Amino acid sequence: MPAPSTATFMRLADLIAIPDAATRQTRPVIEAFTGKQLATVPVGTTQDAKDAITGARVAQKIWADRPVAERSAIFHRYRDLVLQNRGDLMDMAQAETGKSRAAAQEEVLDIALTARHYARVAPKLLRPKRVAGMLPGLTKTVVRHQPKGIVGVISPWNYPMTLAVSDAIAALLAGNAVVLKPDSQNPYCALACVELLYQAGVPQELFAVVPGPGSVVGTAPVENSDFVMFTGSTATGRLLAEQAGARLIGFSAELGGKNPMIVMAGANLREVSDAAVRACYSNSGQLCVSIERIYVEQSIAPEFTRIFGERVAAMTLGADYEFGIEMGSLISEEQVKAVASHVDDAVAKGATVITGGKARPDLGPLFYEPTVLTDVPADAECHRDETFGPLVSIYPVAGVDEAVERANDTEYGLNASVWAATKNEGEAIAARIHAGTVNVDEGYGPTWGSTGAPMGGMGTSGAGRRHGPEGLTKYTEPQTIATTRVLNLGGPRGVPQKLWAITLPLFVKALQWIPGH
Repeated sequence: MPAPSTATFMRLADLIAIPDAATRQTRPVIEAFTGKQLATVPVGTTQDAKDAITGARVAQKIWADRPVAERSAIFHRYRDLVLQNRGDLMDMAQAETGKSRAAAQEEVLDIALTARHYARVAPKLLRPKRVAGMLPGLTKTVVRHQPKGIVGVISPWNYPMTLAVSDAIAALLAGNAVVLKPDSQNPYCALACVELLYQAGVPQELFAVVPGPGSVVGTAPVENSDFVMFTGSTATGRLLAEQAGARLIGFSAELGGKNPMIVMAGANLREVSDAAVRACYSNSGQLCVSIERIYVEQSIAPEFTRIFGERVAAMTLGADYEFGIEMGSLISEEQVKAVASHVDDAVAKGATVITGGKARPDLGPLFYEPTVLTDVPADAECHRDETFGPLVSIYPVAGVDEAVERANDTEYGLNASVWAATKNEGEAIAARIHAGTVNVDEGYGPTWGSTGAPMGGMGTSGAGRRHGPEGLTKYTEPQTIATTRVLNLGGPRGVPQKLWAITLPLFVKALQWIPGH
């Protein structure tokens, strides 16, 4: 199956929110598997992004007036369109990123699951909620959710579909408009998903896509929107958080991680090894929640290292638009160099390569073998720094206490995986891990796929949460409306102020006997 056609790229390019795009400077979009040019994309400017935001503000006011049930119906249709067009979407994801077919399908299914979840729960989450008033019977208090307005989404290259659209789904359902700055390496992934949003009924002015350099186009959402959603590096996240804070607008981010796996005696090592392949090498390890550190109880460390090393060595690599390949290529030469640098540095400092450890130009320009290291010293770059590639290190530990201590010995706190002799033991260990999500007997899929539960990082791994109720309500401003009935706080007419002042504390004291107060 080939990459998407030239006609497909031309059709999608017409959706870009850049006027006179045909006359603009362009940059090439490359097929990761081969290094060949697939298409070009016009390069936006700061003014283009500002203009898109201006237009989105008009569309947002109309959109926010539509009943939530109508907005939800659009996203039920969107879910169906995503599933109906999943083959074409997977082709685009593979072409622009080099990921395997299975990793591409993860993106498509995640979008469908997210659309289904929020379309189903949004009417309830956004419904005005009656809460206990100040004085029962005298005060009626209701909490409403008002949309923020314009949500700026800045999405990364590693999951250019789901991280461009899934966060936007919640923002749109909450009544906002979205201006998206996709990564310049794979903008057509976002456009392919947004095209289906338009087909489902989302007004085009409501969701604008403006590609271009982050230093140019990315400044406009931070400087002109009402909320910023960012996925990317911790360094960039810190900068954007400062800028958003200066304007006193909301900011949410999923950032970096150096995610641990703990394997204790009694775990099924072959099952662990199969799952660890998914946890470490899905999307060629270019995944914020992927595992890069494995802490194994010393008594089983040699056996686990052998079994896992053999399983990784047997992984299938290749450039193929069909299922059956376990790992595709990396996204760019920069990523290949970053992985090679970490491996070479660790080996030079005494680490042992169990399997992998080299580039595979025979398969394509951006392939690097899935790599397992042991004996990694503390001064090796990959010991503490995120690699963001197909590299994992194994560390023997004396027992659960050391495993937990070392797993938590990091500034990050995004994801973790725990394997033990029993589910109860695994859950007890998981509760001790300083991470936003912890998977027992899997790597990352169950927590990520549980769209009803919050997903995000502790420490320097992020701010705020996606998924769960907060993944929707963070795009709203809670508004409290309290209506005073019968009499106001000044007391009944004709009652002396001194008497009313004595009576009020008695009312407050009596509240303890009233349910809900």
